Amino acid sequence: MRGNCFMKKRDSFNNKWGFILACIGSAVGMGNIWMFPTRVSMYGGGSYLIPYFIFVALIGFTGVIGEMSFGRATKSGPVDAFGYACETKNKRKLGEAIGFIPVLGALAMAIGYTVVMGWILKYMIGAFTGKSLAPADTEGFAASFGSMASAFGNNIWQIVALVIGIIILMFGVGRGIEKANKIMMPVFFILFAVLGIYVAFQPGAIEGYKYIFRVDPAFADPKTWIFALGQAFFSLSVAGNGTLIYGSYLSDNEDIPAAAGRVALFDTIAALLAALVIIPAMATTGAQLNQGGPGLMFIFLPALFKSMPGGYIVAIIFFVAVFMAGLSSLINLYEAPIATIQEKLHLGRKASCA
Repeated sequence: MRGNCFMKKRDSFNNKWGFILACIGSAVGMGNIWMFPTRVSMYGGGSYLIPYFIFVALIGFTGVIGEMSFGRATKSGPVDAFGYACETKNKRKLGEAIGFIPVLGALAMAIGYTVVMGWILKYMIGAFTGKSLAPADTEGFAASFGSMASAFGNNIWQIVALVIGIIILMFGVGRGIEKANKIMMPVFFILFAVLGIYVAFQPGAIEGYKYIFRVDPAFADPKTWIFALGQAFFSLSVAGNGTLIYGSYLSDNEDIPAAAGRVALFDTIAALLAALVIIPAMATTGAQLNQGGPGLMFIFLPALFKSMPGGYIVAIIFFVAVFMAGLSSLINLYEAPIATIQEKLHLGRKASCA
C-alpha cells in the first residue's frame, strides 16, 4: 500500500504526447547543441556516433524506463520517492536524505543554467536587432562575450529568463509545462531542420558530412567510448531527478517502455540535427570544430553566421531554436525543487515557485 502522501490529488499530464514532449524537452538542451557536435568532431565522427548510439539504447531502455517507473509508482518527487523506497526497512528518513541529493543537484544546475539562458536570451534578442552580429571579427565577438559573461555583466537578461521559466511553472504541469513543450519542441525541431537544409546548400558543406560519418581508428580508442557514454548519460537526463519527477505526473495507463524509446529517439535526432548544422557550417569556412561550450555558441558560430549569405536570418533562427531547447531544460531542472517544496512544506504551486 502506498502511504497517504502518495494518494493525494496531484497535477498530471493531459495526454501521452504531452508527457513525451516534456521529457524530450528536459533531455534536449545545451549538451545536444554545444557539446555533442564538438565531441563528434573531436572523436572521429562516425567512430564516436556508433558507441553513442549503443549507449543511448542501453541507457534509454534501462535508466530512463527505471526513473519513469519509479516516479509513476510513488507519485512523488525524488525526496518522497526515495523515502518510500526505504520505508519497508524503517529507514524512510535515510531515503529522504538520499532523495535530497538529486534535488539539490538540480537546483545547483538550474542556477547555472539560468545564467546561460540569460546569455542566450540576450543573443536571441540581439539577433533580431542586429547587435549580436555587430562585432567585426572573432576577437570582437570574444570581447563582447567576455564582457557579458563577467560578474554582474548580464543580470537583467538572466532575471528575465528566470521569470519566463517560473511563470510557465506556475501554471502547473498540464497547463504550463505540457503546453509550453508542445510549442517549444516542434518549433525547435522545425527550425533546426530549416537550418540543416540551408547549410546543406552552402559550398564546402559536403566535407562536413564526410567528417561526421567517417569511421577511423578512433573507434578503438577507449576515450571515444568513455566520452560517448558520458554524453549519452547526460543527454538523457538520467540522474534520479528530471525523468523521475515527470514520471510522477504520468497516468498509470501509459506505456513507459514506448515513451522511453521515443524520448531517446528524439533526443538523438536533436543531437544529430545540431551536428548536421554546426559541423558542415564550420566546414564551409575550413574551420576546425575544436571549441565546445559557450565559446562555440557565442563567439565562433556568430562570427561564422556573419560571414554567411543571409547570416542575420540564420542567427535569428538559430538562437530562437536554442532558446526553446534551453528553456525546456530549465523548466525541468526547477520542477523537482518546486515539487519538493510543495510536498514537504504543503504550499500551493504559485507559492512554491515563488
